Amino acid sequence: MTEFLVAILLGIVEGVTEFLPVSSTGHLILASELMGYDAAQWAVFNIAIQPGAILAIVVLYWRTFLAVFKGLLRWEASSVAFVRNLLIAFVPAVVLGLAFGDQIDALLENAMVVAWALIVGGVAILVVERFAKTENVLGISGVSTMQSVKIGLVQCIAMIPGVSRSGATIMGAMALGIDRRTAADFSFFLALPTLTGATVLQLYKHRDAITSDSLGLIAVGFVVAFVVALAVVKAFLAVVTKHGFAPFAWYRIIAGIAAVVWLSAR
Repeated sequence: MTEFLVAILLGIVEGVTEFLPVSSTGHLILASELMGYDAAQWAVFNIAIQPGAILAIVVLYWRTFLAVFKGLLRWEASSVAFVRNLLIAFVPAVVLGLAFGDQIDALLENAMVVAWALIVGGVAILVVERFAKTENVLGISGVSTMQSVKIGLVQCIAMIPGVSRSGATIMGAMALGIDRRTAADFSFFLALPTLTGATVLQLYKHRDAITSDSLGLIAVGFVVAFVVALAVVKAFLAVVTKHGFAPFAWYRIIAGIAAVVWLSAR
């Protein structure tokens, strides 16, 4: 299989899984293993194409971004609260990411960690879905400062590949009493600074290993991830509205068990 085709396939995986609570990084690592490629070899690529999926959020929610921007110019309370909450939730990831960057990079090379994290994360989703008592919140601006801090801390658990950044933030928000739609929106928007920051850091740390050929592959993965994510986000919200997060939890558990069996038998 050519590297160009691998880049396309990994871009599809990223676009499909980035905003689902199933762990995009975990799926990219397992996909690399399944195709016979060293996960470490594609680790930087897998992170570098994430902003492609993030760009899909910018396109889909451009009216929201425009409204917030205009509100900031007028210093409207709701727009200020929107930006404040996301920045507060972003800070823990910055601190821990810089402090434990090398340890996190090592985990990105361990497919078995991904497999077990998928299983544990699936069980956690079922527990939160069953016992969380949520109430409607007036959008991201209605989330409290303390809730934003806690969501940011929960997001850091997703530094373990296979946990799922979106899953951690959405379930964390619901455990704090925030309704499904607001929790999902918070996760979507929090992804912008989080994944952009992670990408910039990884590209800087591994700048010596990046060649013109790898930049070409990253560009391909980026575009594919963007196009696929555009279609997936709306479908995801429709499924969650009707069925909740349980289908994703059971998928995680089944996929995780299958991965453990496959990795153990190799």
